[in-house]
Amino acid sequence: MNLSILTANTDLLVALLAAVCVFAAIALVSWPYVARDHLAERMARLASERERIRLQERGRLNAANRPPSLRSEPKRFYKIVVDRLNLAGTEGSELVQRLRMAGYRGPGPVVAFLAIRQLAPVGMLIFASLYVFVLLRIDYPLGVKLAIIMAAAGLGYYGPGIYVKNKIDKRQASIRRSWPDALDLLLICVECGMGVEAALRKVSAEIGSQSADLAEELGLTTAELSYLQDRRKAYENLGERTGLDGVKGVVTSLIQSEKYGTALGHSLRVLAQESRDMRMSEAEKRAAALPPKLTVPMIVFFLPVLFAVIITPAAIQISNVH
Repeated sequence: MNLSILTANTDLLVALLAAVCVFAAIALVSWPYVARDHLAERMARLASERERIRLQERGRLNAANRPPSLRSEPKRFYKIVVDRLNLAGTEGSELVQRLRMAGYRGPGPVVAFLAIRQLAPVGMLIFASLYVFVLLRIDYPLGVKLAIIMAAAGLGYYGPGIYVKNKIDKRQASIRRSWPDALDLLLICVECGMGVEAALRKVSAEIGSQSADLAEELGLTTAELSYLQDRRKAYENLGERTGLDGVKGVVTSLIQSEKYGTALGHSLRVLAQESRDMRMSEAEKRAAALPPKLTVPMIVFFLPVLFAVIITPAAIQISNVH
């Protein structure tokens, strides 16, 4: 009796399992025909999100109470000097590119640079002449005095260029330090499903505490992606404004992903690792260069004090003995 009940239960269990398997097979085969295709909806949401960001950027930049523009208008005095001396056509796109790398955009900095480079030598010449011949009245030969005056005038001419170069170096150093962290944030945003524009906007908002220059460049790239018809030009402008090889490599990956539809996550991960390795190698290089730099200060400042501490007690004892 018990054996017959156990056999009946086993047959019932096998029948139920067979029914479940048949139902699962039917559901698996018919699922592509029954389930809804969400791809079109996702693409539509992506297009609407991109359009929303574009309209938001345009509205933010064109609002009546918009924040101060990154471009500055030339001052009237500088513009008069440039127009009177006809300096507008003396410099090409190289000067504009250098000023953009230094963070100065628009016609205002170009006009100011050209005017200051012409006015600074004259001002330094007059100041040096008054200082040498009137205030100081040094008893040097006339040739030496003229050499000092000409050196001051040359400093006034090359001073603006040196200032711009130092500004570029500081800006590139700030961007270079924060670029690996920005790539990590960009990789996280891209792998989470965010678009490139939304990802750049998010990274620019988060990276501002580390590097305001990098946040400004990424925000400007987001605005250019919204305005420019050729998105490739917006990416290329980012590489030209920074002038860094690491940024240009990421720009190339973004352009290829935009053109061919290739996966962006893997390339960003590789570039982020390379940027971190470069930052670490730069730190190791600076640490290795520290001992030779400390040799001369130690010889000049440390050894005399050490000799004084060692020799002075012996000299005092010898003098007391005699």
